[in-house]
Amino acid sequence: MIARGLARRSSRLVSLWLGVWLSAVSVHAQDAPSRPLPVVWVLATGGTISGGGSSPTNLTQYRAGTYSGDELVAAVPALADHAVIRVEQVANIGSPNITFDDWRTLARRINEIFAQDPNVAGVVITHGTNTLEETAYFLNLTVRHDRPVVLVGAQRPATAISADGPLNLLNAVRTAVAPEARGKGVMVVMNEEINAARDVTKTSTYRVETFNSRTLGYLGYVDADRVSFYRETTKRHTAASEFDLTGVTQMPRVDIVYSYVEPNPVMIRALIEDGVDGIVLAGTGAGLVSAVERTALEAVMSMPAETRPVIVRSNRTGSGRVVPLGGYDERGMVAGDTLNPQKARVLLMLALTQTRDLDEIRRMFAEY
Repeated sequence: MIARGLARRSSRLVSLWLGVWLSAVSVHAQDAPSRPLPVVWVLATGGTISGGGSSPTNLTQYRAGTYSGDELVAAVPALADHAVIRVEQVANIGSPNITFDDWRTLARRINEIFAQDPNVAGVVITHGTNTLEETAYFLNLTVRHDRPVVLVGAQRPATAISADGPLNLLNAVRTAVAPEARGKGVMVVMNEEINAARDVTKTSTYRVETFNSRTLGYLGYVDADRVSFYRETTKRHTAASEFDLTGVTQMPRVDIVYSYVEPNPVMIRALIEDGVDGIVLAGTGAGLVSAVERTALEAVMSMPAETRPVIVRSNRTGSGRVVPLGGYDERGMVAGDTLNPQKARVLLMLALTQTRDLDEIRRMFAEY
């Protein structure tokens, strides 16, 4: 009964995606390659890519995680041309509800898959787009292998006209099996574009071209003929990372404070009084904060080093470096380089699992 129910749901999903892959599957079977196919694991977490709405024209009101990872894969039979797909459902939620536990589960499961099976070419993670970049960067720092990990999502639910999920999923698998993808770190593949986990950010609420790396640029493209790479990140990641989740049961508490005209310092004071481990400042311009905020942060300087929250300066502009500055460095603040506030938060949390030494944390922000 369960198998028949799954088959019926998958069949409906295929129909909603206009049946384009169904017509191709017989051709694929005739032209199937004789060489053994690589293995790709698809770890499903939910999101819009697996979302279902009330009608094909409902693009904004839908339930994330309507369909399972098995159903998503079954609805794209062209995947079988490129890899042997194994599916595991890690979660089935909207990405605003992703937790640190989900991150640790993903990182440990990926490390386990790579360690146990040398025939696995890569791992693809289906994920909601709202927090996809944070999950990608966390995995970029905690997956300890050089085989590709690719995150993929969609801007339109699976039930929508012109749903972008099927092609995104196919291109993610194609990227995961591409020999050139090895050693590139964790990547995000959507809209036929490949971005590095460290640099990518979501830039639009609904447009399918939402993910890009702003001034740093794409890693490459996934076109009909092949997967093409044009650059790679110079920052440390994956196999070269020093971060180890072994024994880490709880992530340090780090929060973000957004700067604006006449900010209310009560938020900074409340975080300090609450015993937060770190604060990321989404500063104006090149990571600057007002005199009011600096005064509120003076309380940090008088605290014992072992309990003092670490302050990292990022910026709210969306691109550009935050560089060390005397007046801020003297107050014990760390420059966040090109990391946006949410990425700086991820790195600071992982840094605090290793050390509270400011010089060491500054080194990490320079290297990662």
